[in-house]
Amino acid sequence: MTPSWLPADFAHPLRATLNEQAHLRPIHPEDTDIDMVAVMGNQPMLWAKYGDAWGWPPADMTAEADRADLDRHAREMVTHESFNYAILDPDETRIYGCVYIDPPEDSAEKARGPVADVSWWVVADAPAGLADAVAAFVPRWLADAWPFVAVRYPFGERE
Repeated sequence: MTPSWLPADFAHPLRATLNEQAHLRPIHPEDTDIDMVAVMGNQPMLWAKYGDAWGWPPADMTAEADRADLDRHAREMVTHESFNYAILDPDETRIYGCVYIDPPEDSAEKARGPVADVSWWVVADAPAGLADAVAAFVPRWLADAWPFVAVRYPFGERE
């Protein structure tokens, strides 16, 4: 990953209000306990979506492995290599899902400016309507708060 993926003066959002039920903020290792509940409680669904591409999340993922993964995500956000936003309840006691924003491996659009590959997931037992709210919110948020010339959805969120 080259540091030129995003403009040098770009400051990524530290919080985004989704609705009265949830907000987004960068995930960090201190979220391990609530992340484990969300991820492992939805592991078959997540594996079906991301398993082939990312090998994640394995059925036997430990809290230590999750913490290491969240630490990596936190470091990559600081350096603008990639971004992982947790979708949290107002009190930040529950993770409802995550939004991933990554540079594409290759894209013809990169010559025009930054391009992103974006994906998200929402837990099966999220509040009613939250998955639809995320699907409506994320593309708007990316258009309004991020410098992308193109956004792709390699896991089918916008098909």
